Amino acid sequence: MTEIVDRLPAVAATPMRLTLKFMRLFVAAGGLLMALTFFVVVIVRYGFSGNLFAYEEWLLAISFWTFFLGAALAAERKSHVNADILGVVLGRSRLAWWRGLAVYLIEFVIGIYIVYWCYLAVESEIIAYPLWEKTTALKIPAVFPRTAILVGFFFMTLFNTIYMILHIIDGPARFETGQPEAGK
Repeated sequence: MTEIVDRLPAVAATPMRLTLKFMRLFVAAGGLLMALTFFVVVIVRYGFSGNLFAYEEWLLAISFWTFFLGAALAAERKSHVNADILGVVLGRSRLAWWRGLAVYLIEFVIGIYIVYWCYLAVESEIIAYPLWEKTTALKIPAVFPRTAILVGFFFMTLFNTIYMILHIIDGPARFETGQPEAGK
């Protein structure tokens, strides 16, 4: 599978490559941090009858970023779980191309709608300063995980939009000839 950035103009590909690299590193580090934290929690709790203070608060914030950046990376690779039985039945035909376009358009509209509502959630948190909703012990502002949701859905929608544009550029004729579709 080729990367989506391979089909972008150089001016857009370079920042996208850097962004994807950062996202991959963050997701890997976040997963490692979560595993290490749970390992330490088990050792401290059952080995020493102690407890780590408020670890679930900062770990929850990190897990939001890890989860939503990971979801964006899956969207970039088109590796989300799906049940595309119709795509298998239609194969590579003109009708399949139109079906693909319809799916991309529906995903685009839903993505824009979700990003808009995520933006409103983050905006309302920022406007509420200094009365931010915060965690109990560590006082981590709720804007931190909500921003992760916004960023994750923004990138999922961005990647879907790029795939939709590439799908349109490729057109039904190229789709029928069996040439690789955008990102495959």
